[in-house]
Amino acid sequence: MSRVQKGLVAGVFATVAASLLEIPNMFLNWFDPFQGVIASIIGMPGNLAVGWGIHLVSGVLILGPLFGYLCPRLPTDTPETKGIVFAVGAWVVMMLGVFMLGDYRTFSSGAGFGTVAWLLITHAIFGIVLGNVYARLTAREKRGATIIGGAHAH
Repeated sequence: MSRVQKGLVAGVFATVAASLLEIPNMFLNWFDPFQGVIASIIGMPGNLAVGWGIHLVSGVLILGPLFGYLCPRLPTDTPETKGIVFAVGAWVVMMLGVFMLGDYRTFSSGAGFGTVAWLLITHAIFGIVLGNVYARLTAREKRGATIIGGAHAH
């Protein structure tokens, strides 16, 4: 399995983990929902279905494979911290998008700083899961390699 494929699989798990964190937030209204922030960035405030779609596509099809590609080049030693570095970088890009392209009312209902902090926390958890699953897939692949003719089969 290539690094990009491992990243894709890890992206599925990390996106599910971040989504599970977001579900209670949507019902309890702690902070502006992540999917609402995404919808606001693209000019469709309040359209959570579009926000969920973009969230799933970006987490699984963009961020996961990109992490797989970049993982060996990321600083730090453990896969989880590499995932955090990567996810915080994604958060920074998202925040730049919010502040440069989004509506100034993106963080409505007076939850401004709390929403920004919530997004950072959920991105960090996304990164931890992303790095952990990626490392497990890599370790499983190394354990599964068999020796044929004195060399490892790939």
